[in-house]
Amino acid sequence: MKTEIGATIIRITLGFIFFFHGLAKFQGGIQNTAGWFDSIGLPEFTAYIVASIELAGGILLILGLATRIFAGLFALIMIGAILKVKLSAGLMGNGQSSGFELDLALLAMALFISIKDHNQKYSLDALLFTEK
Repeated sequence: MKTEIGATIIRITLGFIFFFHGLAKFQGGIQNTAGWFDSIGLPEFTAYIVASIELAGGILLILGLATRIFAGLFALIMIGAILKVKLSAGLMGNGQSSGFELDLALLAMALFISIKDHNQKYSLDALLFTEK
């Protein structure tokens, strides 16, 4: 019971964080985000994919739908962010840019949710897809 409550808290928190990251990318002008992706050597269209996954996946995690799929995608996004953007600044940052400590925590949360039982007790996945 306690493990399920903890997993639910982690899942919902992760969903909110990613939802707002995706929302910020669109509200700040997705074209600006696409330009920044291009400036770090990623194709511009990947900004649209990442922002959409963050926005839609965040909502789905909050609701508890397709949690393992989107948690896995979030883990991949965090691995990409750490390796492509944050690794050079180190864990705690270098005084000019932030480090990858938050990204690492989000990665750990996403991995936990992606390997946890697929039908968490307090989720729509469990409500809709668990045999009674």
